[in-house]
Amino acid sequence: MLEIRHLQVLRSIAREGSLAAAARALHYTQPTITHHLAALEAHFDARLVRRGPRGATLTELGEALLPHAEGVLERLRYAELEVRGLAERGMRTLHIGTFPTAGALLLAPAVKRLHRQGVHISLTEGELPLLLSGLRARELQAALVFSQPGDRLDLDEEFALHPLLADPLLLVMPQDHPAAALDRVPLTALRDTEWVGAADPHDPCDRVLSWACARHGFEPVHAMRTDDYAVVQGLVAAGAGVALVPRLALGTPHPDLALRRLDGPDLTREISVVVLRSTAARSAEELVSALQEQAALITERWARADRDLRKPGGPLSDPIGTVGP
Repeated sequence: MLEIRHLQVLRSIAREGSLAAAARALHYTQPTITHHLAALEAHFDARLVRRGPRGATLTELGEALLPHAEGVLERLRYAELEVRGLAERGMRTLHIGTFPTAGALLLAPAVKRLHRQGVHISLTEGELPLLLSGLRARELQAALVFSQPGDRLDLDEEFALHPLLADPLLLVMPQDHPAAALDRVPLTALRDTEWVGAADPHDPCDRVLSWACARHGFEPVHAMRTDDYAVVQGLVAAGAGVALVPRLALGTPHPDLALRRLDGPDLTREISVVVLRSTAARSAEELVSALQEQAALITERWARADRDLRKPGGPLSDPIGTVGP
């Protein structure tokens, strides 16, 4: 019969590179490791580990089994944490990841509701690649993620994707910029304009901007770079350049800024919550429901602001104008 210890031994050998090191990591004797490995190989009637003078490596069959073993062990770890949390604190635990802007406006209100319903949140904050890595490694049970033109999330069928919010990428510029007189700004009007970009040139907003500019035959020139959206707004207001910023990240914009949509391809990132299907159904449903309710509130607030801007006397007849969401 297949046992959990057999899977732990396989994972440890893969990580440590030898039976002796695996024994130390698991606090077993080496004969115990050998015994469990033999039982595992007998169960599959196949050689799973190749042993040599320099250590041990998994065979092709062992490599095929490894991700399944890791998945089973991670699910058991989450089960243990959830049951212990219920026993000790009367609360279930959800391991959630988020990128910063979604954490502030989407996740924080949802966490409050989940706490009231007896769910404890273990939070990991980071950029999208870190969140996707945490999901694939089963270190996270759920994560707020986004996709945008030219990007794919590439998650397998063990994850359920629940759309939440369409977050437009807006052009942020000084109010006295010549293009601020336009309802929608064509990228070609910004061919010679300097941009304030992210510290990492591979930032998603920078990549989608480069993608859109390339369609018009030029590459945007970045004058300054920062990862702080408040600093971005301050630099743009000071005349250091223009910027492309997600609406969710704007908060209350600087009073000297104008916000416009770019004319051309739709530059919108789709924000979703990804949930590992093995997550306890009740916890997953509560998380998704709380996030969907908060996303609906944000969408309605944006729509209300847009309607106000269309009234007579508004800054412009465009759906963004010079005020924030």
